[in-house]
Amino acid sequence: MRIDIDSYKEVLDTLTRNKSRSFLTGFGVFWGVFMLVALIGGGQGMKEMLNQNFEGFATNSAMLWAQPTTKPYKGFRKGRRWNMDYKDVERLKNRVPELDVVSPMIFGNSSLAYYGDRKTSISVSGIEPSYQAIQNPRMRYGRYINDMDIKYRRKVCVIEKKVYQELFKDGGDPCGKSIRIDSTYYQVVGVDFNAGEGVNFNGSPGTGVSLPFSQMQQAYNFGTQVHMIAVTGKPGVVMSTITDRIRETVARAHYVDPTDEQGATVFNTEVLFQLLDSLFRGVNFLIWLVGLGTLLAGAIGVSNIMMVTVRERTTEIGIRRAIGATPRMILSQIISESIVLTLVAGMSGILFAVGILQMLEMANTEDGILTTHFQVGFWTAISAALAVSIMGVLAGLAPAARAMSIKPVDAMRDE
Repeated sequence: MRIDIDSYKEVLDTLTRNKSRSFLTGFGVFWGVFMLVALIGGGQGMKEMLNQNFEGFATNSAMLWAQPTTKPYKGFRKGRRWNMDYKDVERLKNRVPELDVVSPMIFGNSSLAYYGDRKTSISVSGIEPSYQAIQNPRMRYGRYINDMDIKYRRKVCVIEKKVYQELFKDGGDPCGKSIRIDSTYYQVVGVDFNAGEGVNFNGSPGTGVSLPFSQMQQAYNFGTQVHMIAVTGKPGVVMSTITDRIRETVARAHYVDPTDEQGATVFNTEVLFQLLDSLFRGVNFLIWLVGLGTLLAGAIGVSNIMMVTVRERTTEIGIRRAIGATPRMILSQIISESIVLTLVAGMSGILFAVGILQMLEMANTEDGILTTHFQVGFWTAISAALAVSIMGVLAGLAPAARAMSIKPVDAMRDE
């Protein structure tokens, strides 16, 4: 029993006698765990930041717009310019029953908005209330465009985040106040702080001003012209299976070749979201590969230092074997030393990585509200600790086998 107690004391005594060597070896494990945890947390934060740009945006949606044709069709040469009109909205609703929402949009040229002596660059869009199903707004103040605005062609608008911050720097609710766009005044009825402001089809994100579709038709003399049609599929409908029918329905009505994918462009957002998912699966695999590779390199260093330690203690181990220490006691001592060394270094690496990730979170706050989470989950940290323990056991196996093979006679001869 005394030998067993001494064997556990030896764990700390050995690490203390080899401080510099243990520090250098432990640093490899520390760096490996730090890299693993920091990369996982950083990758999670990057994924969340990117997803914020698409937050509230329908994943089963598609956008259709007209471009110069690239194929001749029915006597028309390629390169012909054409425009969609409002009748295309009804055509899609009637001929493609798989569609749930069909929402037209028109765009104005970049302009300036004025409020008092302040001004800012904006991008103007004419929308219908149904567009909320495509890109869900996050209203900070007021409301969205509604059916009454469309019916009576009200001169109202919904402004986005950057427009609000530039024109109403004092903060507060701007609803009821009027801003001037070109020569027309529009009453602000809502402020959209859409978290997915990275998705913008007209101008820079956050600089949009949305007008009722009917009012913008009249104010900008667009007539029945439509610049883009946004659609969503019904639940269970895969958009990629109906994009060709969407293109064909509109293209044939305007004498455009239904196979002209550039002349009648259909952008399927489903493909974009699938691409993002594939990208982050690859990033996560790379993170674990690099992190575990670095961790394995640290474990190899631990194994090497333990081999040197066993060699230096050949006489001591031989004497202990001679006075009754069993191979199991020697094995327990060597592996315990390896586990202690890797765990101390590994837990230090986890704590340091968590601290760095916490500072990244503090840097990504807005109005005192955390916008992006960089921290790793509890079970991820536990998994990293278990990985370190397993590495410690594996790193101690070879030195332990070397220690158990030492015979008392060889130890005395070495002395």
